[in-house]
Amino acid sequence: MSNMIVVGVDGWKSSYAALDWAADDAARRGLGVRIVHVREPWAVEHPLNAASDQQTLTEWCEALVRVAAERVQVRQPGLAVATSVVTGAVAERLRDASRDADTVVLGSRGLGRLAGRALGSVGLALAGRVSGPVVIVREVAPVAFDEVVAGFDGSAGAEAALAYALAQAQIRGARLRVIYAVQAPHPGGHRSTPAGPIAQEVAERLAPWRQKYPDVELTETVVAGAPPVILARASRQADLVVVGSRGLGALASVVLGSVSHGLLLRAHCPVAVIPPSGTRS
Repeated sequence: MSNMIVVGVDGWKSSYAALDWAADDAARRGLGVRIVHVREPWAVEHPLNAASDQQTLTEWCEALVRVAAERVQVRQPGLAVATSVVTGAVAERLRDASRDADTVVLGSRGLGRLAGRALGSVGLALAGRVSGPVVIVREVAPVAFDEVVAGFDGSAGAEAALAYALAQAQIRGARLRVIYAVQAPHPGGHRSTPAGPIAQEVAERLAPWRQKYPDVELTETVVAGAPPVILARASRQADLVVVGSRGLGALASVVLGSVSHGLLLRAHCPVAVIPPSGTRS
């Protein structure tokens, strides 16, 4: 694992939000930032009917990463910054860049003047499918809530997410709110409250983490409802929501395609999707 956070930029507004998030996270954690722009191979060097003095595609790409690097250096002076323009399919090239990255950060949507696609689709293609954390940034609240939220279901992925969330809470000086969402019963089934044995089990599972991070204020909530909806609601007053890329069937009945995917579409703050520990190559 390298000491660089990789952030994809495409000139769209949310990619600059991702850039700012990556710069701040790198500064907090003593890492550097690598800014990557993917130039798709079928994009033409000289746009049709372009004036003779208009930027070429190569010039535009180089200017994009240069301006992005300047933005990072202004926001976090002294931060190590590298840039690269690579050619290929966006998701594939960013997946390549993720192999030796600490974290990959992307905007929730992109217009890709050149890519012609939503960067959000690229984020969905990467989250849960690379060996490290992927952070999707829709927007960052103008004020900090000093709260990190973690979705927990007892799975290996949720344990890895919890470790990441606690580390983030500690370095931010924030509290951590752990949410265990119990799926609503099927029609005709018996409704049960999310208390009792489940709450006790969650508390027991969190006990070792409280000992490991005694300086982090940690609270847990067991609530009935669809996990994506519950977590999205919590994201309204959070600085970051953290989820595992895969969950347990009995507890979450999800892989990335439901809880994480549903949360990415609804969240009001950045979302970190964490693979199970030990999957990094």
